[in-house]
Amino acid sequence: MQDAVLFDAREDGIAVITINRPDQRNALTREVREGLREAWARFEGDDGLRIAILTGSGERAFCAGGDLKEMVETGMAVPPRDMYALPYDTMELSKPTIAAVNGVAFAGGWMIAQACDLCVASTTAKFAITEVKVGRGSPWAAPLIHMIPQRIFMEIVLTGKPINAERAYEIGLVNRLAEPGAVLDEAITLAQDVLEGAPLSVKAARETVMLSTEMGRSAALAAARAAHEHAYNSHDAQEGPRAFAEKRRPVWQGR
Repeated sequence: MQDAVLFDAREDGIAVITINRPDQRNALTREVREGLREAWARFEGDDGLRIAILTGSGERAFCAGGDLKEMVETGMAVPPRDMYALPYDTMELSKPTIAAVNGVAFAGGWMIAQACDLCVASTTAKFAITEVKVGRGSPWAAPLIHMIPQRIFMEIVLTGKPINAERAYEIGLVNRLAEPGAVLDEAITLAQDVLEGAPLSVKAARETVMLSTEMGRSAALAAARAAHEHAYNSHDAQEGPRAFAEKRRPVWQGR
């Protein structure tokens, strides 16, 4: 991935993936797209990494979106289905992810932040789905209906106007806010909160949330019971209560 996307595999099981083109506002150029594809694959393939944080270099931009110059040069109409490496969409991932939005997240930048499971944002960050301003489309925004209210969703995609970080937090798009320069630290804290849980339980919990967005109540309950069965029957399911009774921290083995 060279230096367009940086990959930091921390000893605590957290992978930090950084889009490293601040002079281009971390836009999704070809080299960035290829770097992200490689980074997500590396994260998924490393059993020692349990959660990933995606962020951008600098404080101006998380990601300003697609490369409009490339679209002009290639006469691009409908983007290829696999053009962007989106977690849980075009990239098969089984582990949780956090977007650490350090600046503007416009168009494709919103897209990749939205694709992550959780989101921490700088108080100076801005979010926008600007496609109507340039005659493009945002079909990837469809899952937003499970994240924010319909009328707010409608206004965002019809006007293309940005919302600030406080508004994004207010409507439920963002989990936590942080001061500029402290976004990654806050995202790491959130990641560590997730890592305190038993790996199989975390996996099943994530699957339950996603299943619930696709099913009715009864079907989701049945699917959730199946998703949690492995966790219930695991070594960690005995270790957790035992550690509580012995007043010590559990030692998770992920089995």
